Parts: sequence; structure tokens; C-alpha cells
Amino acid sequence: MKHPWIVRILQIVLILLIVVAGFGQAVLQLWNWLMPSLFGLPSLTFWQAVGLLGLSWILFGGWRGFPGRSRPWRRGMRDRWERMTPAEREDFRKAMESRCGRRPESPAMEANP
Repeated sequence: MKHPWIVRILQIVLILLIVVAGFGQAVLQLWNWLMPSLFGLPSLTFWQAVGLLGLSWILFGGWRGFPGRSRPWRRGMRDRWERMTPAEREDFRKAMESRCGRRPESPAMEANP
């Protein structure tokens, strides 16, 4: 084949369409089963369900639970925390407490200061 990347792109688009259609249908069925009877809300069409799904992914963080998505800021904070001396860590905790209020101590923080 001359352009195997075209075939790969088409495969990805097809899988994406199937996933969106499946999740959209799931949202449609769950909404139309629960919301009208529980809260008196109107039933949705398929495209309204897909729009609601997209809106929820935008508002609530979308793909957080999927593997492979890196969070560079978290890794950077962990690296920075590990490079701190115990005195710097304590100063940081005190500064955060003064800004955000006292947080209950967790066993993980006790074990790994």
C-alpha cells in the first residue's frame, strides 16, 4: 500500500464514531429511562444525548481515568517535593495551612513526609 497512514486514520475515525454512538445511545437510554419519571424532565433525542455527553466531558474533565494520559504538573510537584529538605517541607505545609486552613493529617503524609 502506498499510504498506510490513510487507512490508519480511517480506522481511528471509524472506532471514534462507534464509541461516540455507543456512549450517546447509553446516555439517551439512561436519560429517557430515569429523568422523565424521576424529575419530570423531557426526553432527549440522540443528538441531544451526544451533546450532553460532550458537555459533561468538557465540564467534568473528560478522559481523566484513561491510562496513558500524563499529568506533567503532578510529576513536577512530586519531584519538587522529593528534593525538599524536611525543614522546607514543614515551611511549605505551614504556608499552605495559613492560606487554605488546617487539613486533617493522612497516614500517607505521616509515613512519607
